[in-house]
Amino acid sequence: MLHLAIKALVSGVVVATVSEVAKRYPGFGALIASLPLVSVLGMLWLWRDKPDPANMAAHAGATFWFVLPSLPMFLLIPALLRAGWPFHASLALGCALTLALYLAMTWLGPRFGLRL
Repeated sequence: MLHLAIKALVSGVVVATVSEVAKRYPGFGALIASLPLVSVLGMLWLWRDKPDPANMAAHAGATFWFVLPSLPMFLLIPALLRAGWPFHASLALGCALTLALYLAMTWLGPRFGLRL
């Protein structure tokens, strides 16, 4: 239970740090957010719980393929905001697009030999 609390605390500190830095320096906050910190932390926690090279390799490979469908969200949201859309609507549409692309990836990926 202590390990779970430590994981939650460290992960929460990363998110809080990004939001606090982004208040003053949006570009630097974006740089920190774009780092694969969640992936690295996830891999560290996974390795601690299950030190299996094959499992870790599968996880890291699948992470790469799932990053790709999330990228268009970061183009759609600023485009909508610049066009005058409200923030929450822009965010919701960006998330909906990402969900649709994730579903497409999980459907198409295995047809191209990807193990997700």
